[in-house]
Amino acid sequence: MNLLFFLTPKQCYGIAAMGQAPAESVVRSALRTGSLPPKGVTVTQEAGKLVIALHIKVGFGLNISTITQSITHRVKDEVELATGLKVARIDVYVDDVIAD
Repeated sequence: MNLLFFLTPKQCYGIAAMGQAPAESVVRSALRTGSLPPKGVTVTQEAGKLVIALHIKVGFGLNISTITQSITHRVKDEVELATGLKVARIDVYVDDVIAD
């Protein structure tokens, strides 16, 4: 399932690369699960629903608002369809803008 959280955002228009979640979040996840989370993705649970945090890098000159809306809808649909779990929210953090 971790691969799903990583691959789906990368397939969205405007995503140049995945960023890195904050170190504190990565360490907490590693201690809890025994493995490192995929780069740029953190998944937690809140009231029985998933909360997904995505750290992305976008291409220069693209509409960031459109990209974040697109990735939010696509990830929510893909995760709910593939897992049957409900998504409470998806937080998208734009960590960098990359020039071609």
